[in-house]
Amino acid sequence: MKRIIKTDKAPSAVGPYSQAVEINGILFISGQIAIDPLTGKLISGGIREQTEQILRNIGVILEAAGYNYNDVVKSTCFLSDISNFKVMNEVYSSFYSENPPARSAFAVKDLPLGALIEIETIAAK
Repeated sequence: MKRIIKTDKAPSAVGPYSQAVEINGILFISGQIAIDPLTGKLISGGIREQTEQILRNIGVILEAAGYNYNDVVKSTCFLSDISNFKVMNEVYSSFYSENPPARSAFAVKDLPLGALIEIETIAAK
């Protein structure tokens, strides 16, 4: 059975989608951009700050669903500029220092609200 995950500690969905959906022990977290959950606005700063905010938001969604970073099996990172890859990778590795998940990362033309990065995540129990 499908379970919808929603927490006030992460940004609310801004469209017809859920923060995350769990089914059969697999958690699918919708793409996250660097929204401050308190203000509902994109944070200021560069790729480092935006990646940190996104991964913190992913962390609270994981927690709300009963998962943690160790349960993440796949991430997809969408970058507005591939030249930001190195810095994104440094931040990302600080959240997944041991046994990191599989990952794809690529540049896209534009992201919502002018974000520099968006990350979607899959976790499994």
